[in-house]
Amino acid sequence: MKVAFVVQRCGVEVNGGAEQYCLQVAQKMARHWQTEVLTTCALDYMTWDNFYPAGTEQLGATLVRRFSVDYPRNIEQFNGLSGQLDIRQKKATLEEQETWMRAQGPMSSALLAYLGDGRARYDAFIFVGYLYATTYFGLPVVRDKAWLVPLGHDEWPIYFSMWDTFFSVPQGFIFNTEAEREFLQRRFSTNPLPGPVTGVGIEIADQVNSETFRTRYNLDVPFLLYVGRIDESKGCSEMFEYFTRWKAEVHSPYKLVLLGREVMPVPFHDDIVHLGFVSDEEKWSAMKACDWLLMPSPHESLSMVLLEAWSAGRPALVNAKCAVLVRHCQESHGGLWYDGFDEWRAALEGVDSDTKSVLGRQGQAYVRERYSWKRVEADYLDLIS
Repeated sequence: MKVAFVVQRCGVEVNGGAEQYCLQVAQKMARHWQTEVLTTCALDYMTWDNFYPAGTEQLGATLVRRFSVDYPRNIEQFNGLSGQLDIRQKKATLEEQETWMRAQGPMSSALLAYLGDGRARYDAFIFVGYLYATTYFGLPVVRDKAWLVPLGHDEWPIYFSMWDTFFSVPQGFIFNTEAEREFLQRRFSTNPLPGPVTGVGIEIADQVNSETFRTRYNLDVPFLLYVGRIDESKGCSEMFEYFTRWKAEVHSPYKLVLLGREVMPVPFHDDIVHLGFVSDEEKWSAMKACDWLLMPSPHESLSMVLLEAWSAGRPALVNAKCAVLVRHCQESHGGLWYDGFDEWRAALEGVDSDTKSVLGRQGQAYVRERYSWKRVEADYLDLIS
């Protein structure tokens, strides 16, 4: 069986959660199928500028096939259009919504043409992420062979009426969490949305040494860790505000360590350490060494970073506005959630070392039980067959 995974961007330099998820699943399923990832040449999700050459690249057991983006995103124009439609979502015409989707991007006429011309070459197409143009315009082209991993959560674009029709098109769905499925079933109450809650497999690197990270970066004090895109939409502005305020009021010894690409400016502060993109070995070492993992994002459909930190045995502090993150913490007993600065501060100051260790162990047990590749592979095989 030959299966294509379709996602907006893909490469070893891409560290977005949806894109990382797509490549990992494609590579794991290569044990059972011939897998390809169909994607664009973009690296930067803000501009969609072509970065990779068009053509193919072998990444592990999976072939990545890239197509040029027609035009970069005009960020100012897109933000203006988003602002106009955000306040009139349900009144916007289909033409206006699809204009927004084209501005959102990435638009690749070469990819869409390949889907149309090459649909007979594949037995199934799995589209990862509902929100981007590659999925919205690409999935209907291969609708009788298409499945969707929606990665849906409560954000303003999902209330566009265009999704009412779109979510009736796929042959089935793959959800990452029960909270995601419940939300989408409420949003699309007339659509059965068939498919399993599958998630992702988490495998901690072998022989992770927390002291390696501390020594390399001269971290001789406890630190909070953020891993991911440093972006306002990920709650990073609030995280910086809370941390700098806390440091000013309490004078605690903590540092805040950031791993990931900078989209918004990182404030200059003696105790904020931005290391950028690091190797997997360093990421795992940082997770093993941190005092808490911070997840300030108000919108997540799974959060692989949270599951990875738990697999490393560390506790998490998450944004209470995100139902998926709170649900993870409730079911795992591996973390706490905060609504506002006072609760954020209370968690950091009020939880002792023994309790943090217990939270970490409970999170670790949760990941081992629910997020194994064996289970993920079985669900994908059952669904597509």
